Amino acid sequence: MNRNRLSEIIDSKKDIFIEVNDKIWEYAETRFQEFKSAELLCTVLEAEGFTVRRGVADIATAFVASFGSGSPVVAILGEYDALSGLSQKSGIARPEPLMAGGNGHGCGHNMLGAGALAAAVAVRHYLAEAKLGGSIRYYGCPGEEGGSGKAFMVRAGVFEDVDVALTWHPLTHNTVFSVNTLANYQICYKFHGRSAHAGFVPHLGRSALDAVELMNVGVNYLREHIIPEARVHYAVTNTGGDSPNVVQAEAEVLYLIRAPKIDQVQGIYERVCDIARGAALMTGTEYEIVFDKGCSDYMPNKVLEKLLYDNLVKVGAPVPDEGDKQFAGEMKLALTDADITNDLAMAGKFMAGKRPEIVKVLKEKVVADMILPYEYLSMLLAGSTDVGDVSWVVPTAQLSVACNAFGTPGHSWNAVAQGKSGMAHKGMLVAGKVLAGTAVDVLSSPALAAQAKEELRESLGEAAYVCPIPAAVKPSPLKSQER
Repeated sequence: MNRNRLSEIIDSKKDIFIEVNDKIWEYAETRFQEFKSAELLCTVLEAEGFTVRRGVADIATAFVASFGSGSPVVAILGEYDALSGLSQKSGIARPEPLMAGGNGHGCGHNMLGAGALAAAVAVRHYLAEAKLGGSIRYYGCPGEEGGSGKAFMVRAGVFEDVDVALTWHPLTHNTVFSVNTLANYQICYKFHGRSAHAGFVPHLGRSALDAVELMNVGVNYLREHIIPEARVHYAVTNTGGDSPNVVQAEAEVLYLIRAPKIDQVQGIYERVCDIARGAALMTGTEYEIVFDKGCSDYMPNKVLEKLLYDNLVKVGAPVPDEGDKQFAGEMKLALTDADITNDLAMAGKFMAGKRPEIVKVLKEKVVADMILPYEYLSMLLAGSTDVGDVSWVVPTAQLSVACNAFGTPGHSWNAVAQGKSGMAHKGMLVAGKVLAGTAVDVLSSPALAAQAKEELRESLGEAAYVCPIPAAVKPSPLKSQER
């Protein structure tokens, strides 16, 4: 394989990928509303010779772009959804929203989508030039943030003939993502009461807001009595109005329940539902449970991870210039000591605690410009990703590339501010080159896909994939984004 040629293809088209990155950052569209972002990616892919199927899995913003024929079929997973409430101006090291209450790419999915695009385009041209068999596909995966778009896509069967799936994530480290993640459910609990004048006749009212508050208190007490690896989060999404002199007849709370395995999530979910029922009984209200989404835990694959790591070493980490270092230094000053300590601890975990001298070096860096040694881990990451659902049905691997100042926390204004920076662009292009090289490795040697599949079968054992989202549940936008 001519790795230099893959890099040449990406470098020759880098202006296209940078423009895509920056436009998706500007669109900042949340789950299942990524119409501009998805169409931009589809348009570029079609211009590069891909055949694009839009609206797959009955999701308007999901698509599959294909080039080539036959197997192996290598999927590159792209994301492009933003987070609500994280609007932030680009290129400044202080919190300053572009639009009050607006959206922002606090998890870097603009970079993720553009870097995956670079990889798919490079492989497409390489296949044609080298006359290699097999297929390269770009999977446009919407709604990763709170929507589990990939779980809906797996449920619809759009990955059935895929041999290998690859992806990446912009972070603060250059490493292979060899960890397990938490499975989760997201559920809305709606309480229905009776309005009344809160001064004259409060006894005639039945407060749905009281029910939400009592439910939250009950769940707070539950937390002591669930496994320590589990997480239960909530957001009150409807308080029943702005008039305190009216007994609130309607109120809602959205819960996100995480645990290492889906059966553990199910057990906690049932207990949370019992608490909701108790809150309704205490307040004389009715309650409704609306299952929103779920995702599975992530299954690492050593065969593919080693390929990714080899390609990461050969491509090399992004090299910051003086401007990058200056901006990263300003961003690092805006962070807390706890942010830096947390990032150092994460680096140590990625290396299984074997290279403390690297952690010491990182502490003095404004940008992590080194590649962390690869270690196959049994570490549990306390976050979740719908890549997990893909990893249960297709051998899957992912890497991270440093695109932000060292210590930058995810889902923060700090991350949004760096989404169009020089390091964002450099990191995104490096990720594209690494993914492209790994994809061509598999396309050139189909036995690698067979080995990865065998590893997945061994990892699953007697377990079989069951989509965590009930068949009747359909993907939907954030309530605040509904049309």
